[in-house]
Amino acid sequence: MISKKELEKCARSLMLNIDEKEYEMLIKELIVILKEIESFEKIDGLIDVEPMTFPFVTYKNELREDCATDSLDINDVLKNTNQSYLDQIKLPKVVE
Repeated sequence: MISKKELEKCARSLMLNIDEKEYEMLIKELIVILKEIESFEKIDGLIDVEPMTFPFVTYKNELREDCATDSLDINDVLKNTNQSYLDQIKLPKVVE
């Protein structure tokens, strides 16, 4: 059973402002939730079931091999730009 004192402590640690009426409602809801959790213990063979880590079927991605290749020559890259400075492409300012 969860007490009002424990809920107040949790609310303070989470910096929540909770009214007195809300505490009463929370306690009632938590009692229902705890009863539902206790009902899991009545299910036979539940311990033998592997927990679900992801709700959808996933397939192994077939990725290509990572192969190192030669990069482009700097002169080939710079011939495609209008402006360059010290072997770098000069772009317009996008952040003010």
